[in-house]
Amino acid sequence: MKIGVHLVRFTMPGGPAAIAPTLAAVGRAADEVGVANLSLMDHYFQIGVVGAAEEPMLEGYTSLGFLAAHNTSAELQLLVTGVTYRHPGLLAKIVSTLDVLSGGRAALGIGAAWYEREHAALGVRYPPVAERFERLEETLQIVRQMWSEDNGPFEGKHYQLAETLNSPQPLRSPHPPIMIGGGGEKRTLRLVAELADMCNVSGSATTVAHKLDVLRAHCDAVGRDPGAVTTTRMGTLVLTPDVDESARVRSFLSGMAGEAYAEQFTVGQADDVVRDVEALLATGVDALIFNMPLSDPDTVARAGELLTSTFAPG
Repeated sequence: MKIGVHLVRFTMPGGPAAIAPTLAAVGRAADEVGVANLSLMDHYFQIGVVGAAEEPMLEGYTSLGFLAAHNTSAELQLLVTGVTYRHPGLLAKIVSTLDVLSGGRAALGIGAAWYEREHAALGVRYPPVAERFERLEETLQIVRQMWSEDNGPFEGKHYQLAETLNSPQPLRSPHPPIMIGGGGEKRTLRLVAELADMCNVSGSATTVAHKLDVLRAHCDAVGRDPGAVTTTRMGTLVLTPDVDESARVRSFLSGMAGEAYAEQFTVGQADDVVRDVEALLATGVDALIFNMPLSDPDTVARAGELLTSTFAPG
């Protein structure tokens, strides 16, 4: 079982000048404790469930390139790339570059995008949801073509490429794995079954088990082995020293994110965390990804050490 760490906050005690050294230290800490995946969000502004829009937010792929230089073992990705933020051909090129420079450690996480405010703020078109899903499907087709020997044209409803030449190709074979984020049962998980190598869902153990059942049904419908799709679940993790701090943190997170997100929180002392993780693993999910509201090196090291030593020894 693989453990991933998702970094969501760049508000540092030392201000913007502290971001780079802190990220570098996080990358080294992840190496030391055997974290298998490091991911960042793909946003222009901070999102409301984490903090105010005015708080620091880094451009995702630039930051992954920086992390690649300060970590030697973890898979690197955005969770997830907004399909509206970059042209598909450029996106394939960006992920190829990350893969080559990281020694074959890139993955493409992608979704239909949702944060309308940042689109309007920076002048990026925000299509209706149906069009965003059409663009997502075409983007997946384009990326797969660019990561193949076919460098011919692509003619779609939303995108037209005269050539899909991509040199150098990614080092990872047959290509960087493609993850579609989200648990939408009609469209998102259907696209996973058709075009993706990985999925990412959220929620309690009961919710995750249900989503995996839905994915298996979609795989059966398109004639694909469900075992060919790596399944991951993302939630929030906070290790606490005692029960009083656990209660305080749960109350704070619920107030910040809303009660609807409560089933995504794993908050408590080491035994509490292990118990919650065991319940999630019982669903059959392949990997767990945890965002940590305090993404400092010590927090990542303590949580990573607990999880990797307990669930992924060696």
